[in-house]
Amino acid sequence: MKTKPNYDNKRFIHIILILCFALIGSILVSLNLGTLAISPLDFAKTLLGMGSDNQELALFTIRLPRILIAILVGGALAVSGGILQSVTDNDLAEPGILGISTGAALFVVIYIYLTNGNNYYGMATFAIYTMPLVALLGGFVAAALIYILAWKKGVNSTRLLLMGISINAAFSAIIIVAQLSFDNKDFNTILMWTSGSIWGASWSYVVAVAPIIIIITALSVYKSRYLDAFNLGDEMSSGLGVNVERERLVLIVLAVALAGSATSVAGSVSFVGLMAPHIARQLTGPKHKYLLVTAMFIGMILVVVADMIARNAFAPVELHLGIVISIIGVPYFVYLLLKQ
Repeated sequence: MKTKPNYDNKRFIHIILILCFALIGSILVSLNLGTLAISPLDFAKTLLGMGSDNQELALFTIRLPRILIAILVGGALAVSGGILQSVTDNDLAEPGILGISTGAALFVVIYIYLTNGNNYYGMATFAIYTMPLVALLGGFVAAALIYILAWKKGVNSTRLLLMGISINAAFSAIIIVAQLSFDNKDFNTILMWTSGSIWGASWSYVVAVAPIIIIITALSVYKSRYLDAFNLGDEMSSGLGVNVERERLVLIVLAVALAGSATSVAGSVSFVGLMAPHIARQLTGPKHKYLLVTAMFIGMILVVVADMIARNAFAPVELHLGIVISIIGVPYFVYLLLKQ
């Protein structure tokens, strides 16, 4: 007897293939665009090692590491947002809005000052490779503070969201005060970075953050079955043999770690973790093993395209990545808020 093909699996594969082509297309366009325009023929020659020194510098030293950072950041924030929306049972939850990213950014700014004085440029290699760990600590401190302050005979999802917005505003104000300790030139650079920017990304940043994001993302997708159980309610989940509190805590830790890692190299980028899971849910449904992977690809495409626009829309002046994302994200947030 023949078994019917799994419709969900086939639909998921088709969606991922389309998103892969879209991601590859956005990467190729981003590699070609910039102050130094590179034609498709010269682009192919440069990839084969036959380009000029300037073309190789632009592609391999400046644009490629920046694009890889954008891919890692977009995927991490999207998966983090998907987890947070499920465990908090709030469709508006995401690391930027809840203040987790801002807490991570605050710790990184303080760390840069303590390890490099008031000079943002020329950071030691040790500081670059330890920044993700510092960002993780800042993210966990922010998450713990939000959870404690939101607790009142349990945690209500609406109270958690409002407390997260309040903590986000408070941390943003502290960051501005901390920035005053930097030189004028570095103040502007730190301000741009904390507003969401991957300007100045290098291979060192890619190597520092890639292993953390890849490993934690894989663990998050592996643990996604527990997110499906949470949708049934705590009592039903416990009846199915799930240790609800333990798994919820593990998933929150994974979400915060992803957000902190992304923030360490891109500053506070909001709304990616909000939009990507919602779009993915419309495409694949509520099953989280499909939803998280789809959201990851959507987040990658969003950040790569947004960074491409930020670099080239008003060149040689560069926009903040966070501003470009917010132009789309704020109306979407308002739309979701009105639906609540």
